[in-house]
Amino acid sequence: MQTIDNYNFAGKKAFVRVDFNVPLDENFNITDDTRMRAALPTLKKIIGDGGSVIIGSHLGRPKGPTDKFSLKHILPHLQELLGVDVQFANDCVGEEAAVKAAALQSGEVLLLENLRFYAEEEGKPRGLAEDATDEEKAAAKKAVKESQKEFTKKLASYADCYVNDAFGTAHRAHASTALIAAYFDVNNKMFGYLMEKEVKAVDKVMNDIQRPFTAIMGGSKVSSKIEIIENLLGKVDNLIIAGGMTYTFTKALGGNIGLSICEADKLDLALDLLKKAKENGVNLVLADDAKIADSFSNDANTQFVPVGEIPDGWEGLDIGPKTEEKFAKVIRESKTILWNGPTGVFEFDNFAHGSLSVAEAIVEATKNGAFSLVGGGDSVACINKFGMADQVSYVSTGGGALLEAIEGKKLPGIAAIEE
Repeated sequence: MQTIDNYNFAGKKAFVRVDFNVPLDENFNITDDTRMRAALPTLKKIIGDGGSVIIGSHLGRPKGPTDKFSLKHILPHLQELLGVDVQFANDCVGEEAAVKAAALQSGEVLLLENLRFYAEEEGKPRGLAEDATDEEKAAAKKAVKESQKEFTKKLASYADCYVNDAFGTAHRAHASTALIAAYFDVNNKMFGYLMEKEVKAVDKVMNDIQRPFTAIMGGSKVSSKIEIIENLLGKVDNLIIAGGMTYTFTKALGGNIGLSICEADKLDLALDLLKKAKENGVNLVLADDAKIADSFSNDANTQFVPVGEIPDGWEGLDIGPKTEEKFAKVIRESKTILWNGPTGVFEFDNFAHGSLSVAEAIVEATKNGAFSLVGGGDSVACINKFGMADQVSYVSTGGGALLEAIEGKKLPGIAAIEE
């Protein structure tokens, strides 16, 4: 498999798929440029070699061309980060894009307009009537799949080589993330530096395990994490259940949870997971106490109670001090750590301490030689909020992509390069 380090981009045009899906405020100012900065090493390597760069990305979830999701809004900051002028094409597959791509000289950069302005990028029909028949839906799907081939071929025609550096979309079999790779031979398609790091980090935490291996799984719903949890039960030594899932397990075990979030129809599933953990010899770690509130607010009245003794009218919004120490002890003794999901409503400072204690334990374990991978939007927001992102082994840029990788799925964007 070709690697970006071994490839000489001199005189070559590179189509680089990045993930510049960055948050913008109402004035189109970028509020977090993490994803843009993450792609810089790849872009600068190509420019430094004497190659030219054609950048493709999506922004938001548009249903067609709209100023709100135009990539022109990020153009000034991209130029500032790269330190070079960046040309812009007002369409990603129009005549202007083709002409500008063909005219690119060594060291020049072209940013294409939002790829998702076209339904062909995702390969899903748009604009179907709510009462569309199955036949109409099938015909629309077939039509967009047919036109997707031409769309993909057009994008590929701009370049001599293809670089995928968008791990955040690697779980999507979209035109620019997976299908385009088929137009380049094995020596002219590769991962960018960010993708390389993401793939290696996931592989290390899932396949090159130093034990004990501990996974901390947060989130509100057991149902959304079921496949991940089941896959992890065959790999981990310890599985810490945190966040809103706590209360589904607590209720399943007969506890009182007051107004706490709970999937009442998943109580049997929670019990089944407890049984599977025991059968696999996995230490499934649940909370002992909770920080509860009388309303969903940072300014609510609070108290600490046993997790199964939450009174009516109150809800659990974070773990309590006994659980903090319980979780931290398991984490500190671990050599491989995966953190996906906070312990509580960390967005409220009054309910962030549990997540902070988990982060501190992960940092301590990392200093003592553990490999720690933090991923999933809320976990990343947590570690950044606490200013500890540089004190863990790796912080993943992929939310859904990371979760699907942990589930054991082969991601289309990765398979397209590796196979």
